[in-house]
Amino acid sequence: MNPIHILAASETEGLPLEETPNVLSPALYDIVWSLIPFAVVLFVFWKFVLPMFKRVLDERTQRIEGGIEKAEAAQAEAKAALNKYNAQLAEARGEAAKIRDDARAQGQQILADMKAEAQAESDRIVAAGQQQLAAQRQQIVTELRGDLGRQSVELAERLMGEQLSDPVRRSGTIDRFLADLDKVAGAGQK
Repeated sequence: MNPIHILAASETEGLPLEETPNVLSPALYDIVWSLIPFAVVLFVFWKFVLPMFKRVLDERTQRIEGGIEKAEAAQAEAKAALNKYNAQLAEARGEAAKIRDDARAQGQQILADMKAEAQAESDRIVAAGQQQLAAQRQQIVTELRGDLGRQSVELAERLMGEQLSDPVRRSGTIDRFLADLDKVAGAGQK
């Protein structure tokens, strides 16, 4: 055995079991002298450390809450910006559709105008051609009548054997011949 055990055993040897000091429960003076420094440390901790610790925790809480509020504000701002962007995008799409529709309508109007102009120009060209054709026909008929009249006079002179040199006679003969010719041509067309 070591000397501490021997010393403890010698002190408790003649004492009854109830009076034997318990190793687990300290003496009263030890408890009092331990409570005084504990109370001082508790007072210092309560007076100085705990308020400082509380202040640090409050500051940290405020920073966290401020950060959360800033994040929520930033998120709300981003959401508002997104909604604004979506609204502008929808408006731009609507304007683009309107511009396309207007352009399509203008294109159709231009096409209709060009068709109308082309039809008018075609009608004008056809009318001018018909007038020119009628004028040429009249000119050809007039020339043919003159040629036909001259040839009929020559033929009549040959047949009759006399000269139709008198212009009045000649004109009367030509007119009669052409009138007979018109009657024959009118009967043939009916």
